[in-house]
Amino acid sequence: MAASFATGPNDMPRLVTLIAAMALLVAGAPAHAEPDFTRLTIPDPEGPSVEVGVWYPKEATAHGAPLVVISHGTGGSFTSHQDTAAALAEAGFVVAALTHTGDNQRDLSRAVQIWDRPRQLKLVVDYMLQAWPDRERIDPQRIGAFGFSAGGFTVLAAAGGEPDFSKTRPHCQAHPDYFDCKLVARSVAPPAPQPVAHDPRIRALVVAAPALGYTFGREGLAAVRQPVQLWRAEDDQLLPHPDYAEAVRLTLPQPPENHVVAHAGHFDFLAPCTATLAQRVPQICRSEPGFDRAAFHADFNREVVAFFQRTLGPAR
Repeated sequence: MAASFATGPNDMPRLVTLIAAMALLVAGAPAHAEPDFTRLTIPDPEGPSVEVGVWYPKEATAHGAPLVVISHGTGGSFTSHQDTAAALAEAGFVVAALTHTGDNQRDLSRAVQIWDRPRQLKLVVDYMLQAWPDRERIDPQRIGAFGFSAGGFTVLAAAGGEPDFSKTRPHCQAHPDYFDCKLVARSVAPPAPQPVAHDPRIRALVVAAPALGYTFGREGLAAVRQPVQLWRAEDDQLLPHPDYAEAVRLTLPQPPENHVVAHAGHFDFLAPCTATLAQRVPQICRSEPGFDRAAFHADFNREVVAFFQRTLGPAR
């Protein structure tokens, strides 16, 4: 059986700490050395500068590369999906993964203010197209987005989704032990939700284990008509079936390319752990007996790359 999380009143701080520790998978540059990589910060007129990791093909091209932006889950960082980013860059994509302000391994002070995440994602797209020194590599007509957990919510909202946060109260009254509900319960006087920012430049989405899937509904997702590749972990105990990924699948206006990963848990979508990290935070690195996270990621990354190649077109 998968490890059990958030089972008692004192478990939430421990779990958030574990999620934050997962982001320490890489302290500096990513382990994948095949593509080129740069780490930068970009100005944000509404807060601190945003940290971004950028992976791109070693072979310089004058133009024509699709751009994929990546949004991590609660307590993560730009390194959370480094293997997927590297796989995309090896296939000719430019990839920009941000560390969300106030919802990362160093700072969780704004983790419940999930409505600000799409704005931060849009800020990264603006920077990559307008200010990145190698911006001529990017085709501005071919932009995709990848998001996991809270990042899954982020890319759906950025692509046109309109969440109804009034659904959170009845949901959490019915499911107080769910991760997102415990996160909200821990927050002291959370601010009122604000409108989310949309980015019509996003042409295709990969969404894995999306948080707050139930907040959208058919009306909320009516404008999300881009191709979507949707992933659900069969044994996700943090965001259990059917209120999250399944709620999105059932309410998208066009059926997504749907994947249900047998025997996978929520954290199996994160980059495989190093041996050191597996010793330090086994609760996050441990998978069900017989489930090989590294082997799954080899398949997962191939599917993600193939999806973006079909929907955005390969690098020219």
